[in-house]
Amino acid sequence: MTRVPADSSALDPAVAARLSRNRDGLVPAVAQQYDTGEVLMLGWMDDEALHRTLTTGRCTYWSRSRGAYWVKGDTSGHVQHVKSVALDCDGDTVLVRVDQTGAACHTGDRTCFDAAQLPVTGEK
Repeated sequence: MTRVPADSSALDPAVAARLSRNRDGLVPAVAQQYDTGEVLMLGWMDDEALHRTLTTGRCTYWSRSRGAYWVKGDTSGHVQHVKSVALDCDGDTVLVRVDQTGAACHTGDRTCFDAAQLPVTGEK
């Protein structure tokens, strides 16, 4: 599946104008559990993925490895129901607050960030 060019997406032009995309036309999208604040995963969105996320209430991402759009949970059943979406101050990151059903990580873990903590040796 081919990515939809930014100028062909149905994304609201006012929202599209606020986005600061990387050279591939993508912005990182952080998925966070809406009621606990738990950071679940990081995915990538282009204008079309963001439009689909905003209009369907389900997170849609662009898979850089598969070169295709994917809706979280369509194959795994681990659905992300969108509660809110916000851009950071620079427009280069999207925060999607979701109600996660099941695991967010492809490994089957609840979050992609539950691996062992890295040692911090600086000031505490």
